[in-house]
Amino acid sequence: MTKQILSPLPGTFYRRPSPDQQMFKNVGDAVAVGDVIGLIEVMKSFNEVQADQAGTITAFVADDEEPVMAGQPLAELG
Repeated sequence: MTKQILSPLPGTFYRRPSPDQQMFKNVGDAVAVGDVIGLIEVMKSFNEVQADQAGTITAFVADDEEPVMAGQPLAELG
C-alpha cells in the first residue's frame, strides 16, 4: 500500500518557500518524519506541511500552487 502525506488544512499548496527558491523536496528525495515538503497558504498565512512518516517521494499528487482540501493527498511515499 502506498503511503501518502495529506494536507493538514484547506488552502493553496506550494512546493517551494518562494518563487525564486528551490523546491522543498523532489520526486526521488528521501524524507524523514518532520521534514518540510511544502507550504499551505490560507489567507496570507503560510503553514508548513511536514512528513508524518519516512520514505522516498515517488510522486507529488498536488501541483505547485494548486488549491487543496484538508485530507487531500499531496505526495506519495515508497
